[in-house]
Amino acid sequence: MKCPGQDMQYWNSESIYEEKCPKCSEMVEFYKDDPSRKCKHCGHRFVNPKMDFGCASYCQFAEQCLGNLPEEFLAQRDNLLKDRVAVEMKRYFKNDFKRISHASRVARYAERIGKIEAGNLAIILCASYLLHIGYPQAVKKHGEALTNRQVEEESVPVAKEILDKLSAQEQLVSSVCAIIDHHGHPEQEESREFDIVHDANSIAELEERHKNSPLPQADFSVLNEQIRTEGGRLEAKELAAKLGVHIN
Repeated sequence: MKCPGQDMQYWNSESIYEEKCPKCSEMVEFYKDDPSRKCKHCGHRFVNPKMDFGCASYCQFAEQCLGNLPEEFLAQRDNLLKDRVAVEMKRYFKNDFKRISHASRVARYAERIGKIEAGNLAIILCASYLLHIGYPQAVKKHGEALTNRQVEEESVPVAKEILDKLSAQEQLVSSVCAIIDHHGHPEQEESREFDIVHDANSIAELEERHKNSPLPQADFSVLNEQIRTEGGRLEAKELAAKLGVHIN
């Protein structure tokens, strides 16, 4: 069955329109299902500004449906995936609002640190949302007294299953799973994305502990020593200041 949005029998007078070329300002005619068009005046190819590529961020048949996807879209495709990963995370944890809240907090810190460190936000955010996704499975196998390694071992296959379901690219899946697989026992040299997620999780955990019971300044100092990125240090200091704690 053809997607109704791409089937011409559903089109109307607004389905064919003109857009200004961003390079020479000449008008270029678009059909609503054109991913991109080349300007006849200057030869510049640009993305259809009115086309919604949302479904193509996760649909495995996107290229067959839309033709050759523009490079501009392919560069953003992984970033669009993160929102669907967040939804899947919430579905998986169901009513475990503590886990949902923690994953969301990690993702918020990771996004801020990732922008400072110029990391790959698609990898960073997907890993942040899925970092402890195997927790329910680990509890079923081992009970409540879990080690970090037991959670990691269960999280990797669940994360891979979710990302494969969303048709994530193989390299992204591999990178995310690598971050999750040894999050609790990092090597001296790790990827930038690993370090960012590590710092975001450490800061989120300390913030949650402090909310439950105010922590001494020493705990914040230890956190600062364990942080692996400059962006993480900035976030840790900002959190400490907000909580009335001074760290060097």
